[in-house]
Amino acid sequence: MATEPATEYSVERPAVFEEEARREGVEGMGPWRLALRRLRRNKIAIAFGVLFVLVVGACLAAPLWADDVAHTSPIKNHLSDTIVVDGKKTNVVSLDGVPIGPTWQGEFFLGADTNGRDTMVRLLYGGRNSLLIGTVAALITTLLAVLVGILAGYFRGFTDTVVSRSLDVIWAFPAVLLGVALGTALTLSGLNLGPIEISSRSKLIPILIIGFIYIPYMARPIRGQVLSLREKEFVEAARAQGAGPLRIMLSEILPNLSSTVVVFFPLMVANAILLEAALGFLGVGIPPPEPSWGNLIGDGVDHILSGPHLAIVPGVALVITVLALNVFGDGVRDAFDPRATIHLEH
Repeated sequence: MATEPATEYSVERPAVFEEEARREGVEGMGPWRLALRRLRRNKIAIAFGVLFVLVVGACLAAPLWADDVAHTSPIKNHLSDTIVVDGKKTNVVSLDGVPIGPTWQGEFFLGADTNGRDTMVRLLYGGRNSLLIGTVAALITTLLAVLVGILAGYFRGFTDTVVSRSLDVIWAFPAVLLGVALGTALTLSGLNLGPIEISSRSKLIPILIIGFIYIPYMARPIRGQVLSLREKEFVEAARAQGAGPLRIMLSEILPNLSSTVVVFFPLMVANAILLEAALGFLGVGIPPPEPSWGNLIGDGVDHILSGPHLAIVPGVALVITVLALNVFGDGVRDAFDPRATIHLEH
């Protein structure tokens, strides 16, 4: 994923913000409040943000659907069971191995897979896993990217060279290829770092892999912004007052990166969810029978002729979720861009 460099922000209000504030009659309003007003004006971004919240809410309600509606679990097989659909008794999985399609009722609402497991239940639980992995991985990416970006941009010299070249090594590999290589290695043997041992079946494996892979995509623009911020007058003033590097980085530079992080984070979550789906599809994500959208799509592709719903349903859920995050993330980026031309309401 190619990421555009982040827009620079400083403690001093940018002149373009001042000009827009005077033009719109909201003098004295800070960049955060201006950005919020801009975002509220972007109805499309707000709509897609609400859509993402609805997807998250549905996935969080997976246990309620499984227990109270479908009366099953995401890993329970119903190969030999029958179900009444439109007054007729029907096999969940036919004798020739073809699963039932969507029934549009409580049980097997979106049909079953070839093992007789409820597709709707597995979709919701798979969404929980995919969203959890994507969000936690994005948090890890953000924390590490901010750390290395600040260190490289502030200290420059040898520190910048080591950090930048290390990021270039990660950047040189396509994200999916690097993810598959790390996933294959770690899902076979797990991760052993001295006293820390992580099982090969743990969700931490794909979380750490995805969080590590996307560090350069966020750290590089942050480094560039820090290189600019360290030359600003408020940083020079802090040095003149005797502030050390740690204090300057924490109290002067880090607050000025907050808007950049807010802009990047939803886009990082979207990319992490996509990469998790790719790893699951290729068999190096969450190990079965635990579901994720990626391995659900992978299973569905293997039975695309006998049960097309097995690939279509998780595929549509993945597209909706990533599209909602990307559109909302673009709206957040536009809201924080002082060169945007969205007019404000009084």
